[in-house]
Amino acid sequence: MYKFGKRSRDNLATCDKRLQSIFNEVIKHVDCSVIEGHRDEKRQNKLYEEGKTQVKFPNGRHNAYPSLAVDCVPYPIDWSDRERFTLFAGFVKGIAKGMYNIDLRWGGDWDSDFQVQDNRFDDFPHFEIKKEK
Repeated sequence: MYKFGKRSRDNLATCDKRLQSIFNEVIKHVDCSVIEGHRDEKRQNKLYEEGKTQVKFPNGRHNAYPSLAVDCVPYPIDWSDRERFTLFAGFVKGIAKGMYNIDLRWGGDWDSDFQVQDNRFDDFPHFEIKKEK
């Protein structure tokens, strides 16, 4: 069984309790790192200027406190391995829905249509709790 390091635990602690539950279950099965939870205004706008996010503060799901989004990656990290990110995302979404009845949106399939090649902006580490209708 895997476990989060201090940085991952600290980042996850800034997230909504539902995300904490999901990723505390995920880590039992798949080694992964939580690279970001909550983002303040300065961090969000810096990432926007760098083209790493599509929204400015306060419009990101990371900007809520606790955060409604988390960036988590399979470990060790290989940013070029799209297939590994896709497999990891399917596992995470399965845990979320199957164990907690929570629908997550993943940054590799924003419209959740299971077509991962139709994204205009890929954000593979990103998972967010879907907005309630």
